[in-house]
Amino acid sequence: MDMKRHYYEDVELFKTNTALALTVLFLAALASIPFLVGDYALYVLNLIAIHAIVAIGLNILVGYTGQISLGHAGFFAIGAYSCILLMVKAGLPFVLALPAAGLIAAFFGFLLGLPSLRLEGPYLAIATLGFGMAVTQMIGHSDFTGGHMGIHAPKMSFLGFIADTGPRQYGVIMIVAVVLTLAAVNLMKTRVGRAFVAIRDSEIAAEAMGINISWYKTLAFAVSAFYTGVAGALMAFALEHVSAGSFNLILSITFLAMIIVGGLGSVMGSILGAALLTYLQLKLQIIQEAPLIGPFLIEISKRYFTTEGLPNIQSIVFGAIMIGIVVFEPLGVHGIYLRCKRYWRMWPF
Repeated sequence: MDMKRHYYEDVELFKTNTALALTVLFLAALASIPFLVGDYALYVLNLIAIHAIVAIGLNILVGYTGQISLGHAGFFAIGAYSCILLMVKAGLPFVLALPAAGLIAAFFGFLLGLPSLRLEGPYLAIATLGFGMAVTQMIGHSDFTGGHMGIHAPKMSFLGFIADTGPRQYGVIMIVAVVLTLAAVNLMKTRVGRAFVAIRDSEIAAEAMGINISWYKTLAFAVSAFYTGVAGALMAFALEHVSAGSFNLILSITFLAMIIVGGLGSVMGSILGAALLTYLQLKLQIIQEAPLIGPFLIEISKRYFTTEGLPNIQSIVFGAIMIGIVVFEPLGVHGIYLRCKRYWRMWPF
């Protein structure tokens, strides 16, 4: 029997040498990708990495702490605009503007976490939804942020290094994603992460054990907002332009769908869910805009629905896929991964 005899065996990052070797091979594969694929593939991988950062942060709040949020598009916007304005207006270098944008988003996340002390369930969801909508409206009507026309992002640069090509952007985004992923894994092994899980399981029991419910709830919002703010800043540089209309309710729902499809309470599930839904979104958009398939789908929708058809049939297909995953695999994609892992360990018995 594999028994743990020391506390550090429970908090160590790599349980076995096999896990360490696989991690090193995976990081080596990530480093070699720019030499093997084109710019579009790198663009897709950048989007997946950015969405994975958001999903990890949101999973810390929803999956590990048991809170709900429909306003993470607001934190995404705060991070994107804060980083650009700090570089353009204040003249900060990218290496300082990026964490500063995350800290600004974390500050607003801490403030938004205060209502969670009295609200829960659908009431908290409505409060966070109102925050996200308010942030979008304020940014869209401010001349300082460029109004509805948005604002252009400068190139990511530091000490003469300018990320002006696809491989360079990929390198910066992937390094940040790997660092934040390792930080999240370690956070869940610390006293703070255990407090988050205890609050999720039972607030009464957690408070009886001496956990400060108020502090850890607001801290969970702040940490989640920090991750989302950093991801928003990276998205601004990946797209080179941001506008308030991009940070809508659908974006917040998509972020929430990523962690549900991937698997709640799992860093691996966050990454898998972000990768799956990001890839599906891009592929369905390409299929809908195809010269043969797109008009065919519109014609089918006209026959069975209205004369105008369903121009957003991509969203319908996307939603049906998500429903199927949730119904047939409640643990998400991470549940499939766990079953495959268990089967591999027990094979051939």
